[in-house]
Amino acid sequence: MSAETDLKTQPVTPSEPLSTGPVSAGVSGGAAAPRERRGRRGAAWAVRAASLLAAAALWQVLTANDVRLWLRFDRLPTLVEIGRQAARQLTTQLYYLDLLQSLVRILTGFGLAAVAGVAVGIVVARSRRSGYVLLPLLEAVRPIPAIALVPVAILLFPADEQGIVFITFAAAFFPIMVSTRHAARALPTLWEDAVRTLGGGRRHVLWHVVLPGILPGVFGGLSVGMGVAWICVISAEMISGEFGVGYRTWSSYTIVDYPAVIVGMITIGLLGWLTSAGVELVGRRVTRWLPRAEGSGA
Repeated sequence: MSAETDLKTQPVTPSEPLSTGPVSAGVSGGAAAPRERRGRRGAAWAVRAASLLAAAALWQVLTANDVRLWLRFDRLPTLVEIGRQAARQLTTQLYYLDLLQSLVRILTGFGLAAVAGVAVGIVVARSRRSGYVLLPLLEAVRPIPAIALVPVAILLFPADEQGIVFITFAAAFFPIMVSTRHAARALPTLWEDAVRTLGGGRRHVLWHVVLPGILPGVFGGLSVGMGVAWICVISAEMISGEFGVGYRTWSSYTIVDYPAVIVGMITIGLLGWLTSAGVELVGRRVTRWLPRAEGSGA
């Protein structure tokens, strides 16, 4: 009994201190996670910048040495000539006027196409009768390249400006409409049934089920539509424009000013990249509730 009593009354002194490894590891891991993500993003941007610099260096080597390996780089301007031309154009008012004119055309046509494409896509997906009426006409016109509508636009509209906006609208409308239609058709019927069971009407289903549910597909179509719209607005400016980046680039080609042509091409690429990035940024902000994979940039 005395031995048992001694064991009960003796204080317990653990031979090893309590381990705080998992807790401390979790805390340090949580603190290190943002640093790791920043490091990965920094490395990704470094790789992107290095790829652009490598392409520029290769261009300079090929053009400065007049290389002719099946492709005739001796006819292309060097980076020095392109840089001088870009510096000269950036000091002129005409460059910014062309920039503004192209942006107004693309934003006007794309904005109209976004509204019409989403509306028509929802209508033909949600209404069988509307689909019977509209889809045959839409599917007959959709394979026609938007740039092929330039003669029609010239005949229809009294001003070239309106025709170019129409071409931009036609180019962006169909990718947006098709993506919206497929997204609306892919919505689970269980969502709508649940809302209707709780007493929701058609308008409630539209605003609280259909529109939020199709947002990922809609922004996918908007991103594609923006790229196609830039292709067609530049082509339309080259054919029938009076101002704009496309018109100025083609004018430079006709007078054999190749550095100005390359500057115009770079400007078009930057404008397309910035506007597409803007659409994707808005899409990520609007659909923040969606689950995303790590490193997706949300």
